[in-house]
Amino acid sequence: MLKITAVSVAVAIVLTGCTSTFDISPDYQQNLVIPSAWQYPQTLQPVDLNWLEQFSTSHLHQLVDIAIENNRVLKQQQLAVESAKQQLIVSGSALWPSLDMSLDSSRRKNASSGTTGNSHALDLTLRYELDVWGKLSAGERRDNLSLLAQQETLSQHTYDLVAKVVIAWFSVIEAQGQLTLLQERVELAKQNLDIIENGYKQGLNSALDVYLTRNERSNEKAKLASQKALSVQKKRELERLLGHYPTGLIEVAATLPVIESALLLGLPSDLIRRKPALRASWYQLLAQDAGLAYAHKQRFPSLNLTAKYGTSSDDLADLLSSSSVGWSLLSGITAPLFNAGKLAANEEKARIELQVTELSYLEALHNAFEQVENGITSEQSLQRQYENTSAAATNAKLAEQLSFAQYQKGLVSYTTVLDAQKRSFEAQSGLISIKNQIIRNRVELYLALGGDFQSGQVKGKVNE
Repeated sequence: MLKITAVSVAVAIVLTGCTSTFDISPDYQQNLVIPSAWQYPQTLQPVDLNWLEQFSTSHLHQLVDIAIENNRVLKQQQLAVESAKQQLIVSGSALWPSLDMSLDSSRRKNASSGTTGNSHALDLTLRYELDVWGKLSAGERRDNLSLLAQQETLSQHTYDLVAKVVIAWFSVIEAQGQLTLLQERVELAKQNLDIIENGYKQGLNSALDVYLTRNERSNEKAKLASQKALSVQKKRELERLLGHYPTGLIEVAATLPVIESALLLGLPSDLIRRKPALRASWYQLLAQDAGLAYAHKQRFPSLNLTAKYGTSSDDLADLLSSSSVGWSLLSGITAPLFNAGKLAANEEKARIELQVTELSYLEALHNAFEQVENGITSEQSLQRQYENTSAAATNAKLAEQLSFAQYQKGLVSYTTVLDAQKRSFEAQSGLISIKNQIIRNRVELYLALGGDFQSGQVKGKVNE
């Protein structure tokens, strides 16, 4: 029969007032500073979420798809999402009754009579905990929010991976461009050496010119060997992102583009809802808040209902006989009385962790704003550097050609030629480097602004 005493009902009524919920500290709202606009003159246009299309290279798009399919770090995060889904099932199951079957057998000896007997029991037990205080639902809410945080983290990992693949792709192109430039420098140094040695044999040049030219050629060959190794390393970095063995043999046939598209930044307030990392941090904060409520309600009594239906017999063959079948229905309250402060400490620990998570969210938010502002500043600086370096490369190339022509006429020393060639090489090398820096900064800026690179097929994979 159902055994709910008057004392149980009274305790339930009194403790109903203890089911308080926990809110995130209002201090977090006071510390949340969102600027109305970026520190950059702009028209208020929404950010371009399909930024990958700016690099209209089919091979690059194929590599992005391969990376999303094969990258092992991304697969780990996908498994973390699946684990969070299973944890949600576990916590949600506590809101439902549980049904168990048990079969017990025992053999006992009566000490006074000296007889031995058998006992067998077959029972179905239905258990259900009433979620009076909302403890079980708080646990389910915590795990549901944790799942949402993991899903957003997966989206952020995907965006990060795409940005890394694009950056690695263009780093390979830059390395190959620098390699080509050095190969030209080595060939030029060889031609210079042939000319200088022939002039020396004819008495037109000094031995010093020969030694300087030989030294220059050796230096360029050393740089070429170093650049070859660096080019292979960049290819291996790209291959690792693709989930492939790092052979350093991947073929990349492309040139560094010049980005001329305008910055579309949107509003700073849009960043909070758009960037997966910030959404994940917010869900973690809400999950921690639910975890505090769960820890608090662990200190309340548990109200359980138990129903049994089964049979017992001295003979195993009679267990299924309807004559020995019986049932019972029980209720009970279990309340913690003494646990040396364990539950109170767990609640205080959850409260401290909530405060830590609040600060973590605020820090993540301000870091996100800082990344965008730094990216905008770098964009402006790099564009000016590119314009000046491009002009310097043109002038240095003309000066290099003119100095060698004047040297052959005896108007300048060979040291002047070497200096002009060095300036020309540095300007051309710097131009290649700045082109890639502009691309890298633009990609990182898009990532800082939210990172959504494609609204079609790949994004669908993320949400699966």
